[in-house]
Amino acid sequence: PSINYIRNAVKITVDAYDGTVTAYLADSSDPLIQTYARIFPGAFVPLEEMPDGLRAHIRYPEDLFRYQARIFAVYQMNDVQVFYNREDEWQIPFITTRDQTGDTMTRHIIMKLPGEEREEYILMQPFTPRGKENLSAWMAARSDGDAYGQLVVYRFPKQRLVFGPKQIMNRINQDPEISQQISLWDQRGSEVIFGSLLVIPIKEALVYVQPVYLRAEGGRIPELKRVIVAYENRIAMDVGLEGALRKLFEETYKEADSERQAEKNVSLSQKQKKTGEFQEILKRAQRVYEQALQAQQMGNWAQYGSYIKELGDLLRQETQ
Repeated sequence: PSINYIRNAVKITVDAYDGTVTAYLADSSDPLIQTYARIFPGAFVPLEEMPDGLRAHIRYPEDLFRYQARIFAVYQMNDVQVFYNREDEWQIPFITTRDQTGDTMTRHIIMKLPGEEREEYILMQPFTPRGKENLSAWMAARSDGDAYGQLVVYRFPKQRLVFGPKQIMNRINQDPEISQQISLWDQRGSEVIFGSLLVIPIKEALVYVQPVYLRAEGGRIPELKRVIVAYENRIAMDVGLEGALRKLFEETYKEADSERQAEKNVSLSQKQKKTGEFQEILKRAQRVYEQALQAQQMGNWAQYGSYIKELGDLLRQETQ
């Protein structure tokens, strides 16, 4: 919808036991809220009076973040000539799924931002160049502690191609194994449902994870049938996350093992230890991913974000 004024001035809580509504003044510099405060004295409580247990759960508003991201996509150009010609304008990627619903890839995630010492809860939005589908940058809105309200942007090197969400979706649809399996399910009167495409930043690249569900004709509850994982130019699908990760990274591990074998003779015990560690990481990743799906279905977004962060840490171990 079209708006002409938006701020993040008030945080409102509702007591789940007695229905008491409390409005906390988060931005006293907002002139509009200053006017309302004079009209209704005592209606707003200073944010400093909010209990610590509640303040720890304050989150940056998603609707405000979406507007800011849309504006920044244009005004991130600092050169006057470049801005005038719109040479480096960004856009927000928009994916249309099989059921014709749109997704702008705005995601909540718990991760350690580059240069930071600990994980935090962020709201993430990727960008693509205007008229192109590869990723150019991603923006994060911070919500924890003193960093609340800070917006940070990370740009991908222009000389390196980082696939965007639409490119990943196209590659998934064009993959012979995946398209054959989807077509087979569709012919049996069942409905194939693609889950949300999860994006996990890793260094200067991204790992994409997408669940695939199957709902029988006349059925209500979809069943998880496959998990698709994409990293750089590789895509793999299997019945679970563990198998998909194995398929995705097994070639990388084979090449690394070959190089190490050429340099020195690796003992059998060392190989067995490495294989065991790899198997354990895959099993842990599978469990965490299933827990994240359960939390998503229950609407527990805090727990969901925690599981996604843990999944990202496990993926980083596999790619190092």
